[in-house]
Amino acid sequence: MHGGEFFFQAFIYLSAAVVAVPIAKRLGLGSVLGYLIAGVIIGPFGLGLIGEEGQDVLHFAEFGVVMMLFLIGLELEPTRVWRMRSSILGLGGLQVTLTAAVLSAIAMSMGLDWQAAAVVGMTLALSSTAIVMQTLSEKGLTGTAGGQSAFSVLLFQDLAVIPMLAVIPLLAVGADGRGVTEIGSGHGVVWIESLAGWARTLVVLGAVAAVIVGGRFVVRPAFRLIARTHQREIFTAAALLLVIGIALLMDQVGLSPALGTFVAGVVLANSEYRHELEVEIEPIKGLLLGLFFIAVGASIDFALIATSLSIVLGLVVGLIAVKAVLLFILGKGFRLGLDQNFLFSLALAEAGEFAFVLFSFARQNEVVAQSVTDLLIAVVALTMALTPLLLLFNERVLQPRVGTRRSEERVADVIEEENPVIIVGFGNFGSVIGRLLSANGISSTVLDYDSDRVDMLRRLGLKVFYGDASRSSLLEAAGAANAKLLIVAIGDSQKTLRLAQTARKHFPHLRILARAAGRYEAYELTEGGLEDVYRDTLDSSLRMGVDALRLLDVRAYHAFRSARTFRRHDEESVRELALMRHDRKTYIDTARQRISDLEELLLSDLDGHDEMVDVGWDAESMRREFGEPRNEDDGCS
Repeated sequence: MHGGEFFFQAFIYLSAAVVAVPIAKRLGLGSVLGYLIAGVIIGPFGLGLIGEEGQDVLHFAEFGVVMMLFLIGLELEPTRVWRMRSSILGLGGLQVTLTAAVLSAIAMSMGLDWQAAAVVGMTLALSSTAIVMQTLSEKGLTGTAGGQSAFSVLLFQDLAVIPMLAVIPLLAVGADGRGVTEIGSGHGVVWIESLAGWARTLVVLGAVAAVIVGGRFVVRPAFRLIARTHQREIFTAAALLLVIGIALLMDQVGLSPALGTFVAGVVLANSEYRHELEVEIEPIKGLLLGLFFIAVGASIDFALIATSLSIVLGLVVGLIAVKAVLLFILGKGFRLGLDQNFLFSLALAEAGEFAFVLFSFARQNEVVAQSVTDLLIAVVALTMALTPLLLLFNERVLQPRVGTRRSEERVADVIEEENPVIIVGFGNFGSVIGRLLSANGISSTVLDYDSDRVDMLRRLGLKVFYGDASRSSLLEAAGAANAKLLIVAIGDSQKTLRLAQTARKHFPHLRILARAAGRYEAYELTEGGLEDVYRDTLDSSLRMGVDALRLLDVRAYHAFRSARTFRRHDEESVRELALMRHDRKTYIDTARQRISDLEELLLSDLDGHDEMVDVGWDAESMRREFGEPRNEDDGCS
């Protein structure tokens, strides 16, 4: 590919991403689906702007998955990974083994010999790390029980690719070894295959040990020296060198590059350069993953699909259904709540990007016929493209109906007390409220629907009841008929609205104080009829603003007065703008006017304020201004 053609292809890929992704995000489809749609449009079966080179881009962009695993590792401390060992080995091992066995049996029933069926079952048991983790991250679901379980399974699947690559040549019909040599150079297993078994094991363990020891004792000092140059581009180059170097090392010893970089990320999770590494690698990772998703969309062979439409659609639906059912059974066995189990099952129901490698390897080793692999690659690409839609279906259709039914997994606690205050949600936000009330002699009944949190808080000696507060029966048991306040401290605005509707219907006398994550969540709650809405960020932002004013020698009383005025004006603004936020032009015009009014109000307050009022608030600054010596005993007697 000469220079002009390269720039043209780069222009096409970037244009597709820049146009398609914002539109998809605007429609609520997510960036992954936007990239996939863009790939379909510009691909050979769309506008035909890219052709065979799309496969080369696909293999190159797979490096984005490697970078993603490195960044995920940076977010996990080694102790946390160790705590996840049961879900990684247990849940992940069972998922791969059980799914591979069931899919292999189905493949044999459809006429494949056992060798080909085994390869098909193993390959289709894997899921797409790139699509799943990117989509869960966008939706803020990586920290949920379902998201963590999905990550554990994906991590085990990355491990499982290595023995799969080793097993495929053993299943070769020809058994002449030609396939191993032909594909081996692409996976770095030629030279290690010539070693004895014990030597091969030592090399693999040595490579992993080198990553761990090097990350702890070599990389940190190296980055310390590089940081002293104050050349950001050198730090970026060093970050890329680290990831690429580890990927090459893992490739040479036959391990997954994604697994190796994940281990390196975990080792560096406590490093002082963790955040700098994230900042430098994140944009490159995002671009490569975007290219990967576009290339996947472009690789869908619509001509093959059109000629075998019923077969392809049957295989796509069948594969997703079988994997989802098996995943759901495993999730139930590992005690996932109903809502989290749906998330877990639908997130991993597709096939994964490793299928492109494994089917190609199997074809070259003459284990699976090319006609079969071509058909299955189309199925794999379609299931990957459907994953964002499955998660959207889960979010929009399933979760509103099943997300509050976790009581099926655990019976709600019996509540035998009545207090003037009921607090729903006892996380970081609700626990502060509860402790403040308790410190002032006011008792409260605390409800939480997170069973793990309830168990942990009870171990800390706190009285917390498990149950879904959106059920009127539980509110009644908690004493809502005689309570005065209902404090809803959960972060989900939709669940807050449902709970508030139940409370107002059955206990209209309750005063409801509701938490909102941000301004737009506050709009939703205000539109829903809630008057007392408290945003997570408002108080902290105002407190920091007051401290900033004080450090800039603004008088204490004026700083606090400005914050109070700002709060009152902003709360009025939220109530007003909530009514017009769907009319974009009116909303923007009113918001601009509100900002201007607030600035004028604060400036006029500054000009007209009597500074002597500040004396009781800020005696120290008054002393400095009038040159009086500071009395060290002030306030200490």
